[in-house]
Amino acid sequence: MTTGKKKFAAKRSGPLKGLRIIEIGGIGPAPFCGMMLSDLGADVLRIDRHQASDLGLPLDPRFDVTSRGRRSVTANLKDSETVKTVLTIAEKADALIEGFRPGVMERLGLGPDDMLKRNPRLVFGRITGWGQHGPLAHAAGHDINYIALTGALHAIGRAGTPPAIPLNLIGDYAGGAAYLAFGIVSALLEASRSGQGQVIDAAMTDGASSLMSMVYGRYAGNEWTDQRASNELDGGAPWYDIYETADNKYVAIGAIEPKFFRELLQRVGIDSANWSAPHDRACWPALREELTKLFKARTQTQWAELLEGTDACFAPVLGIEEAPHHAHNVAREAFVEIDGVSQPAPAPRFSRTPGSVMHGAPELGGGGGDALADWGFTQGQINHFRKKGLYWLDE
Repeated sequence: MTTGKKKFAAKRSGPLKGLRIIEIGGIGPAPFCGMMLSDLGADVLRIDRHQASDLGLPLDPRFDVTSRGRRSVTANLKDSETVKTVLTIAEKADALIEGFRPGVMERLGLGPDDMLKRNPRLVFGRITGWGQHGPLAHAAGHDINYIALTGALHAIGRAGTPPAIPLNLIGDYAGGAAYLAFGIVSALLEASRSGQGQVIDAAMTDGASSLMSMVYGRYAGNEWTDQRASNELDGGAPWYDIYETADNKYVAIGAIEPKFFRELLQRVGIDSANWSAPHDRACWPALREELTKLFKARTQTQWAELLEGTDACFAPVLGIEEAPHHAHNVAREAFVEIDGVSQPAPAPRFSRTPGSVMHGAPELGGGGGDALADWGFTQGQINHFRKKGLYWLDE
């Protein structure tokens, strides 16, 4: 990947344009949160360690999709002079993202108290697995551990089998990064009125628990059983499930409402009079058996030709290679190509201030000098920062 000025020359767009955010380099949910904010226009300056191997980053930044859109400086945050430099930069920031274990930023001299003394309006966003306090706060863990504690992992999978691992989507990204991004934007809105920043404690256990709100409510109302694949939305119901096709591919059916269920049956040629009570659990095994045989009789493409775009609530189960080329995704430009790498486009969409991907992930120190200038530091200050341990690629 080239690192010349042309790579960082595009103008930012999006509803967060004008916001300046520091991201302390890390892995998992913190970079994904930074991507979300950058995609929507925020100028996110990442402070990385000098060695990429310390973070487990891919050798080629082209494939580090969740780090796209940022510019980078590198630093040794264990050096006191460099820490002072970071505090000076934070004076111009609107928000900060960090994903260390509780207490690490404080030990470095970069904790909320240190930052807010220099910039009272700063929103200090913290993302951890277990949260900033509690018996497990200082324990190591990853997505699978966090969602295990919330009931989410237990609820996903087939009956009689171990829970299924839903990638790292529920803890890291949905329950972690997305909640932190929402928290940062909310706190920035409040700061615009009060003039005061605050600290956000975004725990993946909290976010994953929040995502389970509907399930907990239905469980309390005796409408959900605590057994996998025994409920309407977890694969227990035959009209909300995945079926194998003749070509060993799969289709997804989600005909929850009675009118959609009737349309499904009508379109696939099943007499709806035989299944007039789709929510009668006693009927589920027989209906599942009939649907299993039915969908196995045609290929995925044949079922798509018959059902896609109807109210039967149908979709083919696509692989990563296939999804960007589906006609609907193509029409909505749901995927973009950056530096030759196909990747999801910014979301959500805005009618007047659309977001955009500025560029791919920077190399360590990529664009850092220009970023400091854009943040309003003089050339003398920038030169001083370099003498005090901050580094970036010359461009």
